[in-house]
Amino acid sequence: MSAQTKRLIKKIISYSGIFFFVLAATMLWWQLRNYTFSDIIHAIAAIPMVNLIGACSACFAGYLALSLYDYLALNYVGENKKVVWWKWMLAGMLGFAISNNAGHAVVSGGAIRYRLYTRWRIHGSDIVKMLTISGFTYFLGCAAIVLIGYFLVPHDILNSSTGASVGLNALFVFCAAALMAYFAMTVLFHGKHIKIGQLKFQIPSTKMAWLQMLLGITDSVLAGLVLYFCLIPFVNIPFGTYIGLFVIAQTTGVFSQVPGGIGVFESVFLLALPDGIDKANIFGALLAYRIIYYVLPLIGVGGLFFIYERWLRARMKRWANEAREKISQIPAKIKNIKHTKK
Repeated sequence: MSAQTKRLIKKIISYSGIFFFVLAATMLWWQLRNYTFSDIIHAIAAIPMVNLIGACSACFAGYLALSLYDYLALNYVGENKKVVWWKWMLAGMLGFAISNNAGHAVVSGGAIRYRLYTRWRIHGSDIVKMLTISGFTYFLGCAAIVLIGYFLVPHDILNSSTGASVGLNALFVFCAAALMAYFAMTVLFHGKHIKIGQLKFQIPSTKMAWLQMLLGITDSVLAGLVLYFCLIPFVNIPFGTYIGLFVIAQTTGVFSQVPGGIGVFESVFLLALPDGIDKANIFGALLAYRIIYYVLPLIGVGGLFFIYERWLRARMKRWANEAREKISQIPAKIKNIKHTKK
């Protein structure tokens, strides 16, 4: 592959981050297209202000936790000292804000990370490793909560659907096997490498595996708290039972690869709730959850990203002007040196 082709591919990947940002914004519009502004306001207004503040606080804490995925991944590739804290926080929160809305996290969130981290002198192969280890971090957290949720969720609430009951049992077995396999790998093969193509992945330590699982659990619990604060004014449900339902519904939505798990998440969640509950209020809470956890972070962190882009372009333009000015002074300096020698 020629150097020119490589540069073209890098440029396409870099600018694809902007494309996925636009795609995420489009998906938000698509998800909310059937609701008027008045519908959205009424759905949010039905939730007490103290609950909305709690949901927004949990959302903020959740995205801070999501940014730690990138910090953990930078430690894994040994580049944590090269990137200052605000940069990995920006990359982490923006990457997840985009992938949560656009779906296909590796592609959509990975594109924006590639655009940012290559500017910060992180090699492309290390970025791929970072995305891989972050994916495992998310999966370990989800798998752990699914196992806990399996025992917390009363199984009789899923008896109305044989498919849901069978699916829950299958999900439990899969998550248990996956967790045991991952931790066994860190014990038996720690320090060794797995080569995939041109990339060599080092097997993480058991300590890092625990950190991954705890971070993934924290992320999922905080995301669940956003919906829980919106939901409890309308339904009395123990948090233990609720978080099990939430993670099972969320994991199903992620595996479906539907952007934001739209439709899949709601269907699984509504199916598990008792029949006597007013589903209209529940759907209003779900809508408020999507606005707080999906729309607001994309707008907020996206705004910071565009401010950073404008600042970076202004700085590069200033550097270019200073360089041209210095270059234009070179002939005069050479002339002065010759005159001094004479």
